[in-house]
Amino acid sequence: MAWRCTGRNSAELINNLTKHGIIQSETVANAMSKVDRAHYVVDTINAYEDSPQYIGHDATISAPHMHAHALQYLLPYIKPGGRVLDVGSGSGYLVAVLHHLVSGAPATPGKVVGIEHIPELVKFSVDNLQKDGLGDALDDGRIEIVEGDGRQGYPPSAPYDAIHVGAAAPVLPEALVNQLASPGRMFIPVGTDEQAIWQVDKDENGGVTKRMLFGVMYVPLTDRKTKPTF
Repeated sequence: MAWRCTGRNSAELINNLTKHGIIQSETVANAMSKVDRAHYVVDTINAYEDSPQYIGHDATISAPHMHAHALQYLLPYIKPGGRVLDVGSGSGYLVAVLHHLVSGAPATPGKVVGIEHIPELVKFSVDNLQKDGLGDALDDGRIEIVEGDGRQGYPPSAPYDAIHVGAAAPVLPEALVNQLASPGRMFIPVGTDEQAIWQVDKDENGGVTKRMLFGVMYVPLTDRKTKPTF
């Protein structure tokens, strides 16, 4: 069904994702409508195609329907003024959407951290975010893009109300679980030959529950020395 969501422009893509039940919340639709995917892909001709796209350095930007699924599952934990971590932030697209979801009043601006281990993609994402009008958010720290091993999270800004992981970990990284707020939720693909999205919840008392949602195929969550195989 997902391929049917492809649109000729951003508005049509979001409308198709909504029509097919992937976007189920007006809040998610509004946040996605504020971010033009054409600013975050290499091949702008296919910017609104509902498929993963190569962005260089053995990395991809996920298909729009997967970003929409992630936002829907994380939405109960994403509030204005909240803190969110995007692991494997790639071209910066989801960081931008998450920024619009956590942006509140000036006293509660919210913060989104994107962590990416490939320095060229760190620069690419910063350039994309600036091109998309989010330079001020980068300057004042409401958006922070850091170079590092996403499997270790980013402790300086933890805990996070929500964590999104954009590549598949062979096992659930304990460091990311530890950096979830109480309560908090993580959306993460886990596995090697067979992968599935896991929803990891931490309750008010620190108790952790894990729920397998559906099967997927993502590029691996790796370090700089280990290149994924397609």
